[in-house]
Amino acid sequence: MGSEQKNAFLAISLSALILFGWQYFFAPKKPAAAPIEPTQQTQVETKSQTLSAAGPIEPTPAVVAESFSITHSDKTLSFANNLVFNDFQNPQSGIKFSEIVGSDQPLKVEFDFGQGFQTIPFVKTAENKFYNASFDTTLTTSMSDKGVAAFTATSSKPFRYKFVFKSEAKKLENGQQRFFSVYTDSLQHLDINDDETKDQSIKWVGIDFNYHLFGLFLDKETNLIYKNNPDGTLGVFSNKSENTATFNLVYVKKDYDYLVSLGHQLQNSVDFGMWGVFAVWILKGLQFFHTWFPNYGISILLLTLLIRLITFPLQYKSIVSMKKLQLVQPELTKIREKFKDDPQRMQKESMELFKRSGANPIGGCLPLLLQMPVFFAFYKVLNHSVELVGAPFMLWIHDLSNKDPYYVLPVLMTGAMFLQQKLTPNTISDPVQRKMMLFMPLVFGFIMKDLPSGLSLYIFVSTLLGILQQVFVFNAQKSNQPVVV
Repeated sequence: MGSEQKNAFLAISLSALILFGWQYFFAPKKPAAAPIEPTQQTQVETKSQTLSAAGPIEPTPAVVAESFSITHSDKTLSFANNLVFNDFQNPQSGIKFSEIVGSDQPLKVEFDFGQGFQTIPFVKTAENKFYNASFDTTLTTSMSDKGVAAFTATSSKPFRYKFVFKSEAKKLENGQQRFFSVYTDSLQHLDINDDETKDQSIKWVGIDFNYHLFGLFLDKETNLIYKNNPDGTLGVFSNKSENTATFNLVYVKKDYDYLVSLGHQLQNSVDFGMWGVFAVWILKGLQFFHTWFPNYGISILLLTLLIRLITFPLQYKSIVSMKKLQLVQPELTKIREKFKDDPQRMQKESMELFKRSGANPIGGCLPLLLQMPVFFAFYKVLNHSVELVGAPFMLWIHDLSNKDPYYVLPVLMTGAMFLQQKLTPNTISDPVQRKMMLFMPLVFGFIMKDLPSGLSLYIFVSTLLGILQQVFVFNAQKSNQPVVV
C-alpha cells in the first residue's frame, strides 16, 4: 500500500508547511538590550511630584502629592501615593521598563467602597506603611530578594479592587509583539486595543513584550473579571468585597528557571504552547550541555546527536520498513492493476502480500510522526527561550535566535534533505507525485530561510545523522530480499 506511505508523508509535510507558514512573520530575533544602571538606594524614599485627583472621594484633609520608591538591593519600584505605578528598575530584566510596557503609567490600582472604582491617596505613616483616613485603609509594602514587590491593603470597610493596565500596541521587525497576557488554566495573549470581557479565575496578568514581563499576581487564586478595551487599557477587578487584599508585582526577563523560582506558574509566560512538555526537556537538555560547553550551538549539536541515538531503534525500523515496501512495490502494482475493478479483493490481496513479505505500510511513517513533537518543540524553544537570544555559534552566526544572515545553513539543510531523499527507499509509483516530492526540500528550505539559525542548524545536523543511519542500515543488508526486523 504505497499510497498509505505517500499520504502519511504528505500529511507530515503539509503539517510542517502550515505551522511555519502561519508563524513565518512571527519568528523572533535578537532584542536590542539596553543596560540598566543599578540604583544605589537602600531604603524607602519620598519626593514631591504632581498628583492629579482621580474621581470623587469623601471630604478629607488635603493630601500632599508624593511619589515613593520601594528598593531592595539594586531593584526599585516607583509609584505615586494614589497607587499609580510609573517605573520598575531590575537589572535582571535587560531592557528599560518604559520600552517594555509602552506607557509612562502602565498600572494603577483603584478601590470601590460602594461609590464606584476610584484611586485613593495615601500618606506615609511609617517605614513601608501608608494610610488613607477617609476609608480607614492601611497599605503595607515590601520587596523580596528576587524583586517581587508586595502590597497589602487592609480596611475596616469592605472594598473591591481593580487593576488597570495601560499600554500601546507595538510590533518589532523581528515579529515580537506587545500583548496583555492573562494566565488562567492556559496562557492567553490579548491584543492591545481589542475588546473582550471574561470572568475567570486568574493566576497572573501583565504586559508581555520582547522576552520580558511586567506581571501582577495575587497571593491566592481569585475569580476576577477582566475587560480588554479599545483605548489600550485592560481592567482586572474583583467581583466581591473583601477587607484585605494582597497583590504582587514583578518586572523580569523571561528566564524560564528564574520564573519557576518565583512561583505562581509565571514560567508559563514562556509560550511553549501545546509542545510544552517536550520543549521544557529540550531546554533543560540544552542548558545541561551548555554547562559543559558554553556555546549553545555546540549544545544543539550534542542534543541532536543524543536525540538521534535515543530514537535510532525507531529510525532503524522505519528504514527497514520502507525498504521492504520498495521491494514489494512491483508486486503491489500488479495486484492493483489486476483487481482495479474489485477494491475489496485488491485490499485483501495487498494485505496478504504485506503479511508474506513482512512489510508494514505504516511502519515507515510512525517513527516520523513520533519525532514531529521533538521537531516542533525545538522550534518553540528557539523562538521563545530568552536563553538563546544573542547566543552566538561560530563564524557568521552571532545569534541562534536570529536568521542566518547569509542563508548558508538553510542551503546546506536543503542539500542534505535532497541527499537523504535520494537515499530513502521510494515507495511512490506515480511519476507526477515523485516529481512533487523532489520539490519538498526546496519548499522547506525557503520556509526556513527567515527562521532562527539554531533551528536550521538542528535540522541540518539531524538530517546528516539520519543519512549516516540510513547508510549504516543499508550496508548491514547482504541481499536484495526484504529483511526481517
